[in-house]
Formats: sequence, structure tokens, C-alpha cells
Amino acid sequence: MSSTDASGTPYALELRELRKSFGKTEIIRGVNLAVKPGERVAIIGPNGAGKSTLFNLISGRFEASSGDVLLNGHNINGKKPFEINRLGLSRSFQITNIFPKLSVFENLRCGVLWSLGYKYTFFKFLANLDDANRRAEEFMHMIKLDRKRDVLAMNLTYAEQRALEIGITIAGGASVILLDEPTAGMSKSETTRFIALIKQVTEGKTLLTVEHDMGVVFGLADKIAVVVYGEVLAFDTPDAVRANAKVQEAYLGSSVADAQAGGH
Repeated sequence: MSSTDASGTPYALELRELRKSFGKTEIIRGVNLAVKPGERVAIIGPNGAGKSTLFNLISGRFEASSGDVLLNGHNINGKKPFEINRLGLSRSFQITNIFPKLSVFENLRCGVLWSLGYKYTFFKFLANLDDANRRAEEFMHMIKLDRKRDVLAMNLTYAEQRALEIGITIAGGASVILLDEPTAGMSKSETTRFIALIKQVTEGKTLLTVEHDMGVVFGLADKIAVVVYGEVLAFDTPDAVRANAKVQEAYLGSSVADAQAGGH
């Protein structure tokens, strides 16, 4: 049975006593987390804390050793990644995952096909799918790659490739979006622009992001989940997490001061 928030709405994503072991090594140790629809949550923690493993459990790449994952009130344990995607969850990866030999437009069109009901219809000519073409154009405008419409994805800059991956991630119409270190490798100016882009394209959606840059975390998230040694040490607003002595001792430390000095 799914839990609900104070208004009676099922949580967009709920983790219940989630655990994952590899052999005798327990990586995720009883994680509980409940994310409301439309919330933006940043998952932070030291290297090896289990953040990427948590994403892999949520998205179906790993099967949990025990516990439950609920998406919009429905238990998705044991489902394959493509099944979970079709139920309304999409994710990006630390390493950019796009179709390098397709154009920007073609990448986005691939992203919208299933959500528009075009499944395995090999006999259809993509150029004739007016609704898919129109939707792809809309997402291309949203991620500000209009001028690169016909450029092969492999020839884009790194930041543009990341923007394209975000576009593909949201193009399928998922209500829950997982972004794994979306600003990794970007310059400060690129990161600032990318935060604004993420806010825009995920408006009205539920967002979970793994991020190491505290400026991004404090500038983007409604709530922060601090994961240390496979457990959630704290889950609260950025201000509350920033002031949490246990969090500072376990992870944040000088990062908090740096973020505060930067105005985040």
C-alpha cells in the first residue's frame, strides 16, 4: 500500500527500507525516502556513499536485496528499466548517453516517439510524423539548441551534449526525472546556465539529482538527502541541512562555507 503526503496525494517516489548488497558487502542500508510530486531533491554524500547505486536501484538497473521502490504509488520492484521508464521515470547518466551519429533533432525525435504512441512501427516514415517532429522542435527550443538542429550530436560541445541528454531525458514525458551529476565537467559559467536550464525544463516535474557541486545543490534543490555509508543521514531543506552539525561533521565541512561565501 502506498503512502501519501498531508494532502492525500501519493508520493512521486518512495523508498522503504531499501537495501542492496554485493556479496557480503552491504552498500545501501535501509534507505527510507519520500519525495512529493514536483519536489526537487539533491542527493549528496562522499564518494562511495552509495548515491549511484541508489539511482540504479530506483531506475531498475540493479535489483534490490530487500525493501521497496514505489513510483507514483505503484511498486516497481523487479521491473526492467524500460518498463519503469514507461511508467513515468527517466534518468540521465554521469557519462553522456546520446546517439552520437544522429543530429540534435533526430536525437530528440527518438526521445518523443514512444510517448506519442509510436512503438515498433517500422513501416512509418519518421519525416511524416508531424506530431513527433513538432514535439522534437519544441524540446530543441527549450534546451536552446535550435541553431544546432542538424549538427551531429558527436560534434556538439560537452555542455551542449549534456543539454541534449537532458532534452532526451524529459522528451519521453516522464513525471519523475533522475539526473546523475548533470554539471560534472562544466565551467562555472556553463554550470550557472545549466542550473537555469534544469529549472526550466523540469518545471512541474519531480527531480532527483546526484550532485557534488554545493553551489548547484543549494541553488537548485527544495530538499537535500545526505547519504553516508548507504544510509540517509538527513533529509530536509537546504537551510536545515546546512545547519545540521552531524551533516557538517560527516560530509559538508568547508563546502558549506564555500557555498555560503558564493551566495548560495
